[in-house]
Amino acid sequence: MCISTGEAAFSGTIVYCGRQHHPVHGLIHVLGYQNTAVNLTDGPNAMLLHLPTRQLTPRHFLSAGRADDVLHRMVAAAGSAVAAADDIAWMSAEPPPVQVFDHDVYTVLLAADPTAVPAALGQVAPHRRPDLDPDLLRFYADHFPDHTIAVCCFDNADAQRAKPLLLWYSPLDPDRLTVPALDSHTGVAPDLDATVPVDHWVLFSTDQAPSDWGAPVVYPGDMRHSLRGFLPATVVGRHYGRGQTLPNGDFAISHRDLLAGDLDRVERLQPTRR
Repeated sequence: MCISTGEAAFSGTIVYCGRQHHPVHGLIHVLGYQNTAVNLTDGPNAMLLHLPTRQLTPRHFLSAGRADDVLHRMVAAAGSAVAAADDIAWMSAEPPPVQVFDHDVYTVLLAADPTAVPAALGQVAPHRRPDLDPDLLRFYADHFPDHTIAVCCFDNADAQRAKPLLLWYSPLDPDRLTVPALDSHTGVAPDLDATVPVDHWVLFSTDQAPSDWGAPVVYPGDMRHSLRGFLPATVVGRHYGRGQTLPNGDFAISHRDLLAGDLDRVERLQPTRR
């Protein structure tokens, strides 16, 4: 459940998207992403995430600090209340061109235009600098207009000790919660006609849910208040796995269906070429 710039194996993926009214930033979505990565290339690698927002900067990335099990705590809450999914719906200020910064074990490149990324790779340290297929970047430019692309570069030594990626943004559509889940682990553009194996926990939350909605998440008592302000009190979710395959695509649900707790309405969303 990831697109990488070189051959890699990803397992045990957890993805989270929450909708909330933040006291400072207003209506936002919060994304969480974590997996176990095995880099199968001889050199650096990177995973790519397409995020439904027009503006993303380093300040939107949240440090997990010592709370590196935060997504696993959400899974523990949701897992006590749900069963595995049997089926899923299907449907088809100006920043610099590329922002480059370090976050946890990654060097991250953020770009509204994916084709601008190669010119910025010189800012990535050689031990993390991946080879990028121009056709892969063109795929993102063609299929995800108005999105921001995050290229998260890592090396072999760092792949196993990454903390969860946590970030917030102003979404293109506040009432549709989407998590990136396109799959291609060979460095080439994903095959949109393929079915792919899944091994994912997919989690959602909303701060407008009624009091009896979802499963409560227990956080450590010493969690920083600045991080806790972006995290949900309750979550819902499903596990997709155990030999299951799905059409290649992202996961999405409308806010209305999420409020109703109807996870049968989670869709497998495929991009359309502009």
